[in-house]
Amino acid sequence: MTTMSDPIPEELARRIRLVIFDVDGVLTDAGVYVGATPGGEAVELKRFNIQDGVGLKMLGWGGLDVIIVSGRVSEATSIRAAELGIAGCYQEPNAHKLRVVERILEERGLAWDEVAMIGDDIPDLAVMRRVGLKAAVANATPPIAAIADWQSSQSGGHGAAREFCDALLAARGDLDRVVERYVEDRSQT
Repeated sequence: MTTMSDPIPEELARRIRLVIFDVDGVLTDAGVYVGATPGGEAVELKRFNIQDGVGLKMLGWGGLDVIIVSGRVSEATSIRAAELGIAGCYQEPNAHKLRVVERILEERGLAWDEVAMIGDDIPDLAVMRRVGLKAAVANATPPIAAIADWQSSQSGGHGAAREFCDALLAARGDLDRVVERYVEDRSQT
């Protein structure tokens, strides 16, 4: 396993065409706020990191496809994916992620070694065992950390996804170009 101080090997990074993000524990801190309105309507809230969201968008600007695959259904996840412009938001009840990803790869004509995934816990294990680049958040459970090719120094929901995005883009030689493209685009008056 490598950490942020150990870059992702360029050859491995350049093979990647699709990046999969888990949600709970990767894009969030794994906490869920559950309640109800006065009328009894269920409400679920999650805390997402804004810098992580920019990282996901940066991957797209760098030419990579980004999808979200969650092991549970949540309106908060749907809202965040839509806000980020991620059309590939798959929420699979009971964490049957492998069959979802197999279908995606078949539809897109991708091989497992062209896929990266960042995860945190055993619901991610079946997919992560097959992907070409396995990334884990700093607070990943031992089964995930043990197979990771790269592990963040940040915890899930607290910058781990952005750290991974930056590391992957840097390994591909695209980070500076993507950042400058963003700045140039936002500098237009």
